[in-house]
Amino acid sequence: MGGSIPSLLSGDSASCIVVSERMIALGTHDGTVHILDFLGNQVKEFAAHSAAMNDLSFDIEGEYIGSCSDDGSVILHSLFTDEKLKFEYHHPMKAIALDPDYARKSSRRFVTGGLAGHLYLNTKKWLGYKDQVLHSGEGPIHAVKWRTSLIAWANDMGVKVYDAANDQRITFIERPRGSPHPEILLPHLVWQDDALLVIGWGTYVKIASIRSNLNKGANGTYKHVSMSNMNQVNIVTSFQTSCYISGIAPFGDSLVVLAYILGEEDGEKEFSCTIPSRQVCVLYSSEKAKFLVMVYTPYFEAFCAIISALSVSVPASLPIYLYGVTPFLTEATAMVTGNAQRPEVRIVSWNNDELATDALPVHGFEHYTTMDYSLAHAPFSSSSYARGQWAAGDEPIYYIDAKDHIAWLLQHGCHEKALAAVEAGQGRSELLDEVETRYLDHLIVERKYAEAASLCPKLLRGSPKAWERWVFHFAHLRQLPVLVPYMPTETPKLRDTAYEVALVALATNPGFYKDLVSTVKSWPRVIYSMLPVISAIEPQLNTSSMTDALKEALAELYVINGQYEKAFSLYADLTKPDIFDFIERHNLQNSIQEKVVPLMIVDCKQAVNLLLQNQDLITPYEVVSQLLNTRKKCDATAFS
Repeated sequence: MGGSIPSLLSGDSASCIVVSERMIALGTHDGTVHILDFLGNQVKEFAAHSAAMNDLSFDIEGEYIGSCSDDGSVILHSLFTDEKLKFEYHHPMKAIALDPDYARKSSRRFVTGGLAGHLYLNTKKWLGYKDQVLHSGEGPIHAVKWRTSLIAWANDMGVKVYDAANDQRITFIERPRGSPHPEILLPHLVWQDDALLVIGWGTYVKIASIRSNLNKGANGTYKHVSMSNMNQVNIVTSFQTSCYISGIAPFGDSLVVLAYILGEEDGEKEFSCTIPSRQVCVLYSSEKAKFLVMVYTPYFEAFCAIISALSVSVPASLPIYLYGVTPFLTEATAMVTGNAQRPEVRIVSWNNDELATDALPVHGFEHYTTMDYSLAHAPFSSSSYARGQWAAGDEPIYYIDAKDHIAWLLQHGCHEKALAAVEAGQGRSELLDEVETRYLDHLIVERKYAEAASLCPKLLRGSPKAWERWVFHFAHLRQLPVLVPYMPTETPKLRDTAYEVALVALATNPGFYKDLVSTVKSWPRVIYSMLPVISAIEPQLNTSSMTDALKEALAELYVINGQYEKAFSLYADLTKPDIFDFIERHNLQNSIQEKVVPLMIVDCKQAVNLLLQNQDLITPYEVVSQLLNTRKKCDATAFS
């Protein structure tokens, strides 16, 4: 697909797509909504979110667009005015659906849900907008679709349908037994018409017929009928496909399925290192439909490089953990080992008869998973699409997009955005290790050591192993002093060796002697041994490198280690104001004999009193001798 698409995706990647009768909305990982015509030309742009968007929804008139994001917000934009509304939910939001009559009704309702597992119905009231929790407690909300008054959503347990007109839940359709977890294979929902809900989940298709207790009046509004005619739900067809379903949509009285197909099991399979080097966008046409295919560079570049370097063959069924993709099943494992065939667009009947098949020419298809594709289709008006059939001259359009956000961001050097995506819950928590390593490595290659150090608390968090790994790596680079201020001393607590290495690094770098003092004073005494640090400083005594700051640090270490006489000697040389309290506290009167002058400099009156009280240790003659020998160094007014 051309138009503005190539330039829009040159610095960003698509994350979600939705189609109305008049336009396309494309959401990206940087949080922007692009409004496009059917040739791909940009008509409008909204900088909506601070993180990746996960879902978009038009109202039936195509006048409003709603978006939800990993940043925890839902934003509603008018496409023809400056109206904009923002709602904060403080958790990554994965699905949104506007009331089809959003533009027509004053209630301005929408439903949304996400990782927190709550499905919210938001309605405009007299005093503002109010959220009603329709459902919670069964895992994240993965998808939601709204048709007339019926709201269907999918969570970890299955699919539920709610009648907004009667404020009642209608049915529960259990998640297909044996289907992979939704984190591996997302469920797909689409309303074929006002009464038929199509569900594609894993390899299973179900179509539910829902007869509502609402009748449509002549003026287009809905009216209640008698309670004896309650909602009725029937599963009109259910079958299992030979592929994984990456998208599903109505196709007249048939279905169009975006099929993900695993490669044939052929023993050990050489892992291809041919990686797509750029994004691919193709507008693919068949005789009856058009499909928009968008593909992005996958996670597998680093893995391929390792496999290639080691000349290792990877069995297709080998359970591996790759960038946080946990293999729940052997089939799911194969999805991340480069063992996929070309995706196909299949037209199937409700009896699972395959009517037509087209393989899509997607470059690098071997490396993509079911989660990397999605399918969207253009809706039809009631006159054009009555009873699941389109009128003569109308051709359906279907759009397919692929997302590989975090890998794409890392490959393109967008490390901050990759980190934000993982923190927002877009990737699994295991991805944090990969982002952490790539981000810090990038900064270190750029010699931005201080910036890398400042990010360590955010990147390494509570992992002692990660902290220790980077402490020793910074030490190897001779850059450990810049990391020391950020090192944790509890939650997590590191091995004592890590702290000792850090203090020694400060003690052997003159530019960080003051930091050594503050670190020794602030770090708990029990987390490291003083002896290695003392041993690193003592050889510098009586040398030009022995600054006052280094003396103070050594004195503090002596105190911590119980060597009070050595500490007193250094404190006296530094003329510390609290030296007399230190002598009294640790009974160091025997140590004052050689420190008359420093004591007099600190406080002449206190020093004289101390010396008079200890004449048995040092005589007045010895005191006077020391003072006369250092007269030139003393302020004569101190002895007047």
